[in-house]
Amino acid sequence: MAETTQSSQGTKGPTPKNDEPRGNKRHLVGRVINETDAAGRAKKTITVEVVRRLRDPIYGKYIKRRKRYHAHDETEQFKKNDMVEIRESRPLSATKRWVAVRLVSRPEEV
Repeated sequence: MAETTQSSQGTKGPTPKNDEPRGNKRHLVGRVINETDAAGRAKKTITVEVVRRLRDPIYGKYIKRRKRYHAHDETEQFKKNDMVEIRESRPLSATKRWVAVRLVSRPEEV
């Protein structure tokens, strides 16, 4: 009788769907601070500024910390001053490691 052997890689678990991210990815909410429509701007890339409030360990005051992230916007639907949610992803370019997921809020037009 012949014995069956498993390959050295073993069995893999279920593969996720294309729209499901693998593992736990960080999600951040921030404001878009640039326009992709403007001439000379990178297409499909938005800059999102995330503002965090944290408490100073000595004085106890709340201070703001801000950081800017480059995020991928496939449909180029997000405009300046929109609040968007971004998700961590694989490196898409030299500086882009985030993907814009959804629009949280949009300011009223004047």
